[in-house]
Amino acid sequence: MKRFWIGVLILIVLCAVGFGAYAWKPAIDPIEPPQRASFDQALIEKGAILASVGNCTACHTKPGEKSFAGGLAVPTPFGTIYSTNITPDPKTGIGRWSEAAFGRAMREGVERDGDHLYPAFPFDHFTLVSDEDNKALYAYLMTRHPVENRRPANELPFPLNVRFVLAGWKLLFFHKGAYREDASQSAEWNRGAYLVEGLGHCGACHTPRNALGAELKRAHLAGGEAEGWSAFALNGLSSAPIPLTHDSLFAYLRQGWQAEHGVANGPMAEVTGNLGRLPDADISAIATYLVSQMGAPAPERVARSEEIRKNLAIDQGGTPIPASAATGSPTSRGVVIYQAACATCHDGSRPQPFGGIDFHLSATIAAPGPQNAINVVLFGLPAASGRQSPIMPGFAETLTENQVVDLLAYLREAYAGKPAWADAKAKLADTRSGKYQVSVRPSDGIERGPDNVGAKD
Repeated sequence: MKRFWIGVLILIVLCAVGFGAYAWKPAIDPIEPPQRASFDQALIEKGAILASVGNCTACHTKPGEKSFAGGLAVPTPFGTIYSTNITPDPKTGIGRWSEAAFGRAMREGVERDGDHLYPAFPFDHFTLVSDEDNKALYAYLMTRHPVENRRPANELPFPLNVRFVLAGWKLLFFHKGAYREDASQSAEWNRGAYLVEGLGHCGACHTPRNALGAELKRAHLAGGEAEGWSAFALNGLSSAPIPLTHDSLFAYLRQGWQAEHGVANGPMAEVTGNLGRLPDADISAIATYLVSQMGAPAPERVARSEEIRKNLAIDQGGTPIPASAATGSPTSRGVVIYQAACATCHDGSRPQPFGGIDFHLSATIAAPGPQNAINVVLFGLPAASGRQSPIMPGFAETLTENQVVDLLAYLREAYAGKPAWADAKAKLADTRSGKYQVSVRPSDGIERGPDNVGAKD
């Protein structure tokens, strides 16, 4: 028996030593901050486009403050993580990072000093980025205006506040390596897969996660959560009443709205705003890849979409009244609220994006959960700054909790033909109280856009 426990102890020691060897990463020597003139302008401009694909500004810029200076609070189920300063400031940013140090952070999720990065930084996607694209990103970031800004300390419990344990997360869930093309697919499909799965890290929002915060690969692009919003499924589980096609998805990503799918809202508004820098060929490639993940819609879904189109073409006008709208029911009360607060825009003749979507077309109303509908009703769609844009008022101050619930019940039954969400009232209360934090952005999503690449810092 004694020999058995000695053997167990030796095994534990060997495992600990092995894990320590795996987890330890050496520091990379600091460099003198490179001069802007040392980078080719074409490479900087390429990096600007790639930074937009990666939506880098969204996490690394605090609203109202300097681009890429970090300090944005990123809530997670485990605590709050504050984003890093990725300007070339030598004290608090990445000014002393070599290109090799930057590449290691992207490929392996390791800082210059050897500390492991939290997967709130999606290195599990960025590992797919090519050396050439990392070089361009490095050139772009190292030529931004340096901002001295030390981020707050992360608010995480023990042992999650010890970065060494992140090596265990990587051992379980992280697969390092650049993107490898699928020879059975077209060049456009591969380009789209590279952008979506790599720098675009779409799965970070649109894929559900397990208890340890890792994406569920078996449910790839099956829908997730981001900044208080539900990120809709981008596979065969899509809730869009009209199935997305290559052309409709291209238009939605290109302009931030599409007639049969509405206007981008929440974090997606910032995504479509940043994608404005991409050439049409890249947007088309993204659409090609994502539509392939959705697959051909089922015949009954196609028939339903054609019925919706037919009814919209007839344009009977007026507000639909479902059979469930008996006097005094939540649905009947919701009809009255809809007619008073919503019908002018959503039943009107003004076309999108400046008129409201017909809710028969709304993926938000057809979705399995009510969170996005709650967010839109409470907070609306703020106007973009300094330009004509879609806009919707928020009703957080004018509608009571019960009125919002009744309105949602009506929209759900009248337009999606589905029963009211059972958890709408609880989720509404959590949203109103701030327990469930929601990010609200204007329709163009560019209030935190990157610096202009042609301007001198």
